[in-house]
Amino acid sequence: MNIVYRIAVKNRARNDIIAMILEAAQGRGTSKTKIMFKAYLSTNQLREYLAELLDNGLVKYDEDRKTYQITHKGERYLELYGGMERMIPMDNMKVED
Repeated sequence: MNIVYRIAVKNRARNDIIAMILEAAQGRGTSKTKIMFKAYLSTNQLREYLAELLDNGLVKYDEDRKTYQITHKGERYLELYGGMERMIPMDNMKVED
């Protein structure tokens, strides 16, 4: 299982959501709908995050195929995100209600 999907959907931080979107966009390209389902986001939430990721060069959009794909900068983000998870595993954190 990828480190990203162990995060509780209810209390996700912005960085966790970005990592989930980037993981969904890995490979040859992914549709907006598939990213939305893999990252557990509403249409409005996805629209906002994709705009930010496009503006910052973490994903690119293929007009011909109508798909989103992670960039080298996005891959680097995931590497750093994974490093943070290894340094401070979320599994060991206690959450108080």
